[in-house]
Amino acid sequence: MLKGLGALGDMAGMMKKAQEMQGKMAQLQDDMANITVTGESGAGLVKATCTAKGELKELDIDPSIFNGDDKEVVEDLILAAIKDAQSRATQRAQEEMAKLTEGMGLPADMKLPF
Repeated sequence: MLKGLGALGDMAGMMKKAQEMQGKMAQLQDDMANITVTGESGAGLVKATCTAKGELKELDIDPSIFNGDDKEVVEDLILAAIKDAQSRATQRAQEEMAKLTEGMGLPADMKLPF
């Protein structure tokens, strides 16, 4: 009855692949919480570390930048380091997702929910 549908006729196989993908996605979500990246600004004077999900975990500020006159500069360096870390986190998450989708035979640029 479903012979004319080709690969679409194998619903059991499709369901199995969908369940496998769901399991791998759940594992990747867990892994993203444990992968950390570090962004920096001011030639390393300010460093921000976050997970691949973008959650800020650590902020390291070199004490040499603490001068009352430089408050705005310090604030800018902190923001720049956090933005750099978040950008790196997004890139790392995309790389990990590309590995997963490639392994499943899906297009590398397929946008999945995260």
